[in-house]
Amino acid sequence: MAREFNIRFEGRPITVHAARKWLVGEAIPTQEKLRTLAQWLGVPAEWLRFGGVSTPGGEPPAALAKFESSDVKLIADLQRLDTHHQALAREFIRMLVRMNRSK
Repeated sequence: MAREFNIRFEGRPITVHAARKWLVGEAIPTQEKLRTLAQWLGVPAEWLRFGGVSTPGGEPPAALAKFESSDVKLIADLQRLDTHHQALAREFIRMLVRMNRSK
């Protein structure tokens, strides 16, 4: 997440640790970073800051509707692994997806 965010953000890059803190609710990004996150995720910055069940149009935010809190935790766990183990985990998931498609 940190790497993808830093690609989109023109200011000082964030660390993996900072991204993890955002994901687990231990820290809140600055307004400038929040705007970048909102643009990246396709949701209003106000929705990220204050929450709510739906976006101003009344629909759940499409980019976030796909993810549950367990998914976010899994991504944070994946980011804590070293590069080699991240690659192994990604390949294992790809293999499971291919196996599931062939059923």
